[in-house]
Amino acid sequence: MNIVGEPLRLGVPGPEARLRFETELQELGSAPRRRLLTLDGKPAFELSLWCGTCQFLFQRLEGASETLSLAGMQERLAGQVSDLDDGILAAFGSLLPEGNYLPLSLRVEPRLVIPGQEGDYFSNEQVATWGPDQFWGLPEHPRTPYYRTFETVVDDTAHLYEFAVPMVPPLWNNRERVAEYVECMREGVVPTAVAVSTLDRCQPAVSLQSTDEYEHWGLTHFLLDGHHKLEAAASAGRPVQLLSLLALDESLSGPEDHRRVRALRSQPSRSREAGTAR
Repeated sequence: MNIVGEPLRLGVPGPEARLRFETELQELGSAPRRRLLTLDGKPAFELSLWCGTCQFLFQRLEGASETLSLAGMQERLAGQVSDLDDGILAAFGSLLPEGNYLPLSLRVEPRLVIPGQEGDYFSNEQVATWGPDQFWGLPEHPRTPYYRTFETVVDDTAHLYEFAVPMVPPLWNNRERVAEYVECMREGVVPTAVAVSTLDRCQPAVSLQSTDEYEHWGLTHFLLDGHHKLEAAASAGRPVQLLSLLALDESLSGPEDHRRVRALRSQPSRSREAGTAR
């Protein structure tokens, strides 16, 4: 069951937040160069640019080097959280900068994707719309394995893609813990992971290389807790509950788009190519 709550005011003053959304400037007074998610003041991910016509992006940087699990939360997250637990939201909200967040509780069946291999969004759907990078002549590269969790039709001109992005690659996960979660899931346990999210809308202005031009809605969940759970779920083909806080002030989308998340996330998963529910 998926639950979308009402927007909440959460977080701590910016300098106190471990995770922050920041704009990197080339020099004083110049145009912004990068839109970033930072961890402890270090760039952790580069995000889509503000122009709205550049490719959708999440790209792991050197600062994404640890997870953000909280002491005392492990037992509460070991099973499914049936509603939007205020205690969990407040605890993980303390990692984030003060702002407006839309709480989401989503049941997902993650599929692990390796960049450049089968199912990679950046090598397939994105290239079909924007073509390869005009300088490098290659697809964009997220520099991390990631999970595809859902996609659906927005309307005739737009499609929603959902991703769960680990702060550290699955290669860093403890093998024994992953195996333990696999066994629990096979017994019917649905554990809960926690994330902070962005919703970015991106559409090319002009693309001479496009074979399928439309607007991409990227709903990206950056994992705070649950790295072993997501890998185990992908390995076992089992679901997890994803409790996420959508950062409304930091997304490349507006209030009308945020209000549509509930309806879009209640639709059947539907691929762009097939056009049929699955």
